[in-house]
Amino acid sequence: MEILEAYDLTECAHSAAQLAGCDEKTVTYYVAKRDRDEAPFAPVERSSIIDPWLAKIEEWVDHSGGKIRADVAHRRLVDMGFVGSKRTTRRAVAHVKKQLRAGRRRAYRPWIPEPGMW
Repeated sequence: MEILEAYDLTECAHSAAQLAGCDEKTVTYYVAKRDRDEAPFAPVERSSIIDPWLAKIEEWVDHSGGKIRADVAHRRLVDMGFVGSKRTTRRAVAHVKKQLRAGRRRAYRPWIPEPGMW
C-alpha cells in the first residue's frame, strides 16, 4: 500500500506507517509535502560544481573534434579558477564527447523495397 493512500485511509501516521511498511516520520514527511502542494516524489535537481564551466568544455571538445583529453581540460580549467576534482572533469568531458558522437552518428534506415522497382 502506498504511503499517502494508507494515510488517507487511517488518518494516523503511526497506522499508515504500519500499513505501508515504513517509519511514521516518513509518512509525516510525505503528508507535510502534500499539504504544502509540493510534489512528494519529485526528484530534486542539484547543480554541479562544473556546471558554470560546461560551455567552455563543450567549446574545447568541439574545437578539437573530440580529441581533447580530460587531464588537459582539467589543467586548463584549474588555470581559469576551477576548484573541482579531476574525476568531475573526466565525467563532464566524457558526457560532452558522448553528445558529440551522438550528433555525428549516421542514421541507418531499413531498406524497404517498393513493388515493381526491384
